[in-house]
Amino acid sequence: MPRETEANDRGGPGTIEARVLRHAAELKRFSRRKFLLGAGGAAVLASDMLFTRRVQTERRVNKILTVPDDVAARYIPRASWFLFPGYKTSWEEAQWILNSLRGALNQRGQLAAVGYSNVGLDIDKMVIAVIEHVRANQLDSLYFYGHSFGGMVAVQVAARLLELHGVKVAFILLDSSPSSRYDVLDQSWFEGVVFLYESGFRFPTVLRGGYELGERVLNKHERSWGQVLDQTWEQLSPIAPSSVLIQTESAYIYHFDPSRFVGKLGDAKMAFIGNPGDETVSYETARDAWMLRFKANMVSDSLRTDGARPAHASPQWNPFVYRPLIEKLQDEFLPLPSGGGKKTAV
Repeated sequence: MPRETEANDRGGPGTIEARVLRHAAELKRFSRRKFLLGAGGAAVLASDMLFTRRVQTERRVNKILTVPDDVAARYIPRASWFLFPGYKTSWEEAQWILNSLRGALNQRGQLAAVGYSNVGLDIDKMVIAVIEHVRANQLDSLYFYGHSFGGMVAVQVAARLLELHGVKVAFILLDSSPSSRYDVLDQSWFEGVVFLYESGFRFPTVLRGGYELGERVLNKHERSWGQVLDQTWEQLSPIAPSSVLIQTESAYIYHFDPSRFVGKLGDAKMAFIGNPGDETVSYETARDAWMLRFKANMVSDSLRTDGARPAHASPQWNPFVYRPLIEKLQDEFLPLPSGGGKKTAV
């Protein structure tokens, strides 16, 4: 018998049994800690993917996000503020803004924010979400808070509610809101984003992440390092607005024409607040444009958010700057609604 066959018969180095024994020895040397770390990492990744998928699925439609307030619910149950969030503002940050301003806003009504759909900005569907909330809660006093570009959206939604449903908005607060694209200071970047979107290009997350960090570092003088990191990470998290939503927001700002809504807000009162140090939106041109076009509705444009950082539309970071201004406007222009008044026909 050849020697090779003899070696195989005796369980030599080339046999299956020998290879199994070698693998068993290697497994004993394999670190249990590494295995557990790997398994744990895989579990975290899987959970994150499931969470991201669930979040994105839920946010394909516009949703009214409420912040419960016992005082408002008890004493002013049929009045509500609606926050229209600004550019790249997530659902969670919108609720954070409401919570930050709760002590002022709840003096006139309950608290709600419009969560924009990740499929893209759609005013018609947004009007439907608002009117359904109004009807379901039998609201008869509506106040709109336009956070940054959300002021544009608030004005259009108010005009559509009156036109289509006969529902009046009593007050529209414009917080550093541009009246058109010409009030946006970074025109070159802004036009580039809109051009790419309308050409069919969609921003990948990596490219977006680089921009988010770079934009905030360039405007570091408006923010602390903590704000730079917090705002950048928020835009890269699963709860962040989608790139499609952000690009449609850009296109909306770019094409917004305020003259279309002049004379279509009924007797709604409007007020503009802002900061001369704002380096995102021109404080002077935005304020003057709103006052000039909507002079029949504007009741205040002199209140300023001096001392706020960032200077542009930042109530969530600077509630003690914003609350006194809101309280002043409410005391002067918004009498307390009657708890048992006649319900608006919707």
